Amino acid sequence: MRFPVTGQQGHGHRIIHLDIQWFLANCDEVDNVVAFITKSVQDELREIYPGVLPEEEISLSECLSRIKNDVGQKFIVIIDEWDVLIRDMAANSKIQDEYISFLRGLFKGTEPTKYIQLAYLTGILPIKKEKTQSALNNFDEFTMLSAGRLSPYIGFTEAEVKELSERYQVEFDKVKAWYDGYVLRNCQVYNPKAVVSVMLDGEFKSYWSETASYEAIVPLINMDYDGLKTAIIEMLSGVEVKVDTSTFGNDISNIQSKDDVLTYMIHLGYLGYDQTKKMAFVPNEEIRQELTRAVESKRWNEMLLFQQESERLLDATLDLDEKVVASQIGKIHDEYVSVIQYHNENSLSSVLAIAYLSSMQYYFKPVRELPTGRGFADFVFIPKPEYKNDYPALVIELKWNQNAQTALQQIKEKNYPESILNYMGNILLVGINYDKVSKEHTCRIEAYGKN
Repeated sequence: MRFPVTGQQGHGHRIIHLDIQWFLANCDEVDNVVAFITKSVQDELREIYPGVLPEEEISLSECLSRIKNDVGQKFIVIIDEWDVLIRDMAANSKIQDEYISFLRGLFKGTEPTKYIQLAYLTGILPIKKEKTQSALNNFDEFTMLSAGRLSPYIGFTEAEVKELSERYQVEFDKVKAWYDGYVLRNCQVYNPKAVVSVMLDGEFKSYWSETASYEAIVPLINMDYDGLKTAIIEMLSGVEVKVDTSTFGNDISNIQSKDDVLTYMIHLGYLGYDQTKKMAFVPNEEIRQELTRAVESKRWNEMLLFQQESERLLDATLDLDEKVVASQIGKIHDEYVSVIQYHNENSLSSVLAIAYLSSMQYYFKPVRELPTGRGFADFVFIPKPEYKNDYPALVIELKWNQNAQTALQQIKEKNYPESILNYMGNILLVGINYDKVSKEHTCRIEAYGKN
């Protein structure tokens, strides 16, 4: 049977495996899904332990308690997608209350310790939340916010992906650009589904649209919370965004702020999270494409206008039109990302990343502070392989209250281009300065000669 009780396992324990998604999909009456779970397990337990359980329906916790008392059997309980009813039935308080009571009865108190040897729950949402605090506070949690010692097991590690790339003869650097980016406790983690798909099919694309979570993300990013749309645009551009994850109650029916939305997106895997800096970001090219598609499906006017200006900036850069580049950066900052105020080079860097948003169609996420021969470049835009013959790499240096020529000269003196010559053909050097007094941007652009 697909649900739940399997045969005798090691150490004399039986395993009860509950796939909540399966129960939800196969229940004739959604409002009765908890009763369906209970009856399904009870029926199978009666077959395995004849004469132990009464014919009338009793709680699952009572069933397990009676079996332990009569035959000494203890159980390992595994619940897949424990939070499906929390997510999919967010508006149905009746189901949620019944489900929470079911979990409370199964796991809470001293009695369950007599019949449960181990309980293991998987899902998207953390289990500790206001509604279930009293029901499930005796679990250890491992989440996308804090994966702890389970970090290497949440996805494929970098070493595992390298091994798979060699075995299937797939270019590792390309796999990394497309599917890397999740950092859990200093461990680089890759999405297993995407990695397996690209190894078997050899096609670099987004595989997220084949999952149910895509349907959840579209209404989320369109929520009218102050600063949310700006945050999405910033992250699509390669900028990290501060997020307070503590406000999210792990209950999507009560999302109340930009931070709640971003935190839920972290749990869904659409955003990476830096636990040390408390910053959210778009982790890789696959997710960038999915988020861009989701944004475009809602046709934000802000996004459409912004993309037009960003495209003008990229075109001017490729045309070596220094005046237009300087003018466009100023215009984009003033009109579209005014929430970012210039205070130093870091805020200038954020605006520049956002300004070049349109480049993401042709370039990978900009590399920030790329290690070079003698220093760090502020930005390096590396074309995707299919565009490398038509689009040059961009090495951009920013200055604050100096001049654009100084920025350009620094690129040359520190040998920035040498660090990417093995990857690319043509290279453009771009120096940009912002004068705090005049509040004007200036720009110098040169094609890099390789001798």
